[in-house]
Parts: sequence; structure tokens; C-alpha cells
Amino acid sequence: MTKNNLHTFHIPVMGLAYTIDSPIRVAQYGISSVIALADDDLIEKMRNFYSTKFNIPYEEITQKFHDYRAERITSYLNLVDKIVKEKFENFKIELAESKTALENFMSMLPNTSDIKKGFQNLLDDGIAFKENIQNYIETHLFPGEIDVNIMTKLDKDNFIKNEQLPIEFNDAHAALRGFANSNLQSSVVLSAGMNPRLFGYFENFKDFFPNGNNELRKKIILKVSDFRSAMIQGNFLAKKGLWVSEYRIESGLNCGGHAFATDGLLLGTILEEFKHKKEQLIQSAHDLMIKALQAKNQHFPENPLELKITVQGGVGTAAEHEFLLDEYNVDSVGWGSPFLLVPEATSVDKETRNLLMNAKEDDFYLSNISPLGVPFNTLKGTTNEFLKQKRIHENKAGSSCPKKFLALSKEYDPHGICTASKKYQDIKLEELEAKKDSLSYDEFEKIKIKITEKSCLCVGLANASYLENDIKIKGQAQGVVICPGPNLAYFDQEVSLKEMIQHIYQGKSIIRTNDRPNLFIKELKMYISYFRNEIQSVSGELTTAQHKKWNTFKSNLLDGIEYYKNLFESTIAFKGDLNQLDSCKSELVGIKIPVSELV
Repeated sequence: MTKNNLHTFHIPVMGLAYTIDSPIRVAQYGISSVIALADDDLIEKMRNFYSTKFNIPYEEITQKFHDYRAERITSYLNLVDKIVKEKFENFKIELAESKTALENFMSMLPNTSDIKKGFQNLLDDGIAFKENIQNYIETHLFPGEIDVNIMTKLDKDNFIKNEQLPIEFNDAHAALRGFANSNLQSSVVLSAGMNPRLFGYFENFKDFFPNGNNELRKKIILKVSDFRSAMIQGNFLAKKGLWVSEYRIESGLNCGGHAFATDGLLLGTILEEFKHKKEQLIQSAHDLMIKALQAKNQHFPENPLELKITVQGGVGTAAEHEFLLDEYNVDSVGWGSPFLLVPEATSVDKETRNLLMNAKEDDFYLSNISPLGVPFNTLKGTTNEFLKQKRIHENKAGSSCPKKFLALSKEYDPHGICTASKKYQDIKLEELEAKKDSLSYDEFEKIKIKITEKSCLCVGLANASYLENDIKIKGQAQGVVICPGPNLAYFDQEVSLKEMIQHIYQGKSIIRTNDRPNLFIKELKMYISYFRNEIQSVSGELTTAQHKKWNTFKSNLLDGIEYYKNLFESTIAFKGDLNQLDSCKSELVGIKIPVSELV
């Protein structure tokens, strides 16, 4: 019996606040979710909130503590672990004592679940029910994983006055230390690509290495967009004796938050490659890991450790969920944005949830509001957008930047400034004003928008939890930034956790529209739109490298369309979408790559 095969879905990290306490809400039902470790201020406030709620003693960890960021994270994760364990114990007692509770829980399990069948057999049997059910619960049920997320790019240097602190006090390093020192036996999800310095820091913590029983107390999950990057990052870690326990494949564009577009590689073709090359991925990393562990004189496993492949981004129906599990042999499917409409699962304030419910396709868009300079999925009509435009109108553009987690630009200050801050935007707008006479009105306005459109994500992505829990928000009003995937356009009602799970498994659909494209078609259309915009927004001479990149991009998309054509023809669920593939192909062929003089 392996731990945690209760559900075939997981809840990925969302924003800073949206899944900050999801394990406390859903882990007792065996559902795994992910906490963002970027904002230690939010984390400390939530520790205070839950300590009060569950009558647990609380002592504030202030910024005067030497290692306050890591200590805040460790303390909060330990608190979440404690609360989850208590809730899980109480839930097991409830299941053993109430047939209604048990039947209700069974209705939230997939029909294919052996555990569900086991419960049903015990109910049918009826003899010595209570004693048998207690034993079964003890041996078969586990709480969902309390996983954490570290965005590798958010690794700002930190200073005391003008003195730079050692690298281990960088933001991502401190977050990793906070997780490593916690009581959790779970995984850290690394997103946004490779950070060699951070990857090397894992070697300082024994929990990431296999023990004498070939178990990992703490595991590594890599969020990746294609097979090549998975192989490179996995082998890089393996050379340090570290094992990647899961590759979490995320759609480049059909996801929430930051969008890391591939070179035109579509989700289906990526999954196909993982399916065929999984053994290669395992063997390559295993051989490198053994060598590294032998060199360190550490215990090494004779056989490869478990490696899971999971997928997320744009999944919206029970049919799609089943298809991904069956066709690509993935271990779990991530359902993110739809859970923003489940108050039992995520932390969202009422106003923002209403905005999400009423939003239509055109309200979801890929924006340039992130200070990281990476396209960012967001929604029209947020309170953050309103307040930001108000400041721009009053010639007070930019944020007061109280948290500085994204203060990564060293253009004007070696300590780093955030491009969404007033300090940064004032300098940029002054520079723009100085060359106003040499620019046309349109050019001037275009550059001005590019400077001022950046949003304060640190505050905006955290505010929902403060609003939901009546926690006082200090400082300049930033409102709420929300980062749903475009798939949420087809979900238009608040639902219970049970209803959402039954939507995922039993196909009791909560979608009330008939015009939702399947996840593959939706992603393809987004890639074509992205490709067109990239070409239209080019300025100046076209370089050879750019020309080559676009040709590769287009070629990959055309290959993807051919792949889908074969797939859809052999799949009843998608047969009706073949016409859409043809029109997508015509549209793509019609996009001409400029052939101006190459430089």
C-alpha cells in the first residue's frame, strides 16, 4: 500500500495567498495542495491568525530576529502540520462512528479507487463494522501532502544597512531553509527554471538525501514545460546526489500566474515525449545520483527511487482528467483556477470571487503587469487595476514597495529596486520626459504605459487572505491582484468542495456553458495568438536568431496540430474538434514571418 493514492488530482500553488492555508482546509480528505513560501510577512500573519483560531500559543517572530524569514516559514509550516494532523485524527473518528460521514466521504473518491471499493465491501459486510472500519481507516487513509513552492527567480540579495548578507540569507535560500528545518515530510516544488546556486544549497540538508531505508523525508518536485528542461535540471541535481521525485508538467500558456511559453511545443506532444522517455529520465538521473552519493560516502539506493509525472494547466472536465491519466499514464492532474470558486479550499475575498464568477472569456488576458518581465495571466476589473490607474491619473504612478520581494532590478541601485515601485517609475518617467521632443505622441504614450503598467504583486497577491480573514492591511492601498488561468472563464458559480470533486471524478458537471473548447484546442489557440502578437510587436531590424526562433516556433505548432489530428481521430471524446484543428492550421499558415534584411 503506497501512501497517498487516494486522489488523482492535486491543487497547485496559486498566487501568494490563494493556497496559503489550503492544507488546513482540505488535507484531512487526502487532498494534496501547495503553499507559496515567497511572502514571510503574510506567513507570519497567518500563523498568528491560526494560532488564535486553534488556541495555540503564539509569539511573534519580528524582523529583528537574525534569521526571521526562515524561522517564520518553519514555524508556520510546523503549525499547519500540527493542525492538519489533529483535523485528520478527528476526521478518522468521525468516519468510524458515522455511516453518513463515511458515505459522504466515499462520494468524494474516484470510482476507480480501490480504497472506495474496500469501504463499500465493509459497508456491505456489516459484521463487526466499527472495529473493521477502524482498522481499515488506520491502514489505508493518509492526509494530503502539505507541499511548498519556491519560485527560483525570487532570490533577492539582502542587506543590513549597506552590508550584503551571505548568500544563504537570499530570499529563496532562506525559504528553502525554512522548509528544510520544518517537521514536514513533503515536497518542495521548484518553479520558474534553474537557479544553480539554490540547487546547490539543497546539499546542506540531509532530509533531501535517501536514508538507510531508501526513503526521502523531503522531496523535490520540478515544475517544467518540456522534456529537455526536465532532463537538464534533473541531471544537474542528480550530480549532487539529489533525486527529483516528480516532474510537474505545466502548460506554457493555459495556466494561471506567470506564463512561460515554450518554443511552440504543445502540451500533448510534450506529454507524449515524457511517456516514451520516462525510463531514460529515471535511469540517467539514477546513474548520476549513485556516483555522486558514492563520492560523498553516503548511502545510495541500488534501484531507482519512485518518479512521478504529473500535469496541470487548463484541465476542466472529468473526460479531460480521465484522458490525461489514461493516455499519458500521469500520476496526478493539477486543478488550479477552478478551486478559486471553492471557499472550502482556497483563500479568496468575496469581491474577487464574485469578479471571477462573472468574468467572461474576454476578461482573462495575458498581461505585462509582472515586475519579473514575464507574461502574467490576469483579469480585467480587479481592485488593483483600479487603484493603479487612479495613481497614474494623479501623476503618482508606482507602488510604495513595502515588501521588496521583487526588488530585483539593479539598474539604479545595487540593493535592487522593483520595476513596479514609485522610486523606479519616477526615474524612468523623468528619463522619458527628457527625450519627449524626439518622440511622436504615440511612441511617448507607448513607452509610458510600458513603465507604469507594472503592478505590485507582493501586496496584491497577498491581500485576499487579509480581506477574507479581517486582518488589518497597512500602508498604501493596492487592492487585489488575481492570476487565474483562462480556463476559469467557463466556471461561473461558487461551489462546495464535494461538488468540485464530483465534477472532477464522476462527471456531475458544474460547467453551464456548451462552448468551452477542450484544453488542447484552447492552448493551441493561445499559442497562435501569442505567436501573432510576437511578430506584430517586433520593432527595428529582424535578427537571424529571431527569424530562426520564429520558424522553429511555427514548425513546432504545425507538428503539434498534426499530432492532435491523429490523436483526435482515434479518440471519441475529441472527434468533434477536428474542424477546429483545421481552422487553427489555416490561421497559423496565414501568419507570415517577416523576411526583411537579416542582421
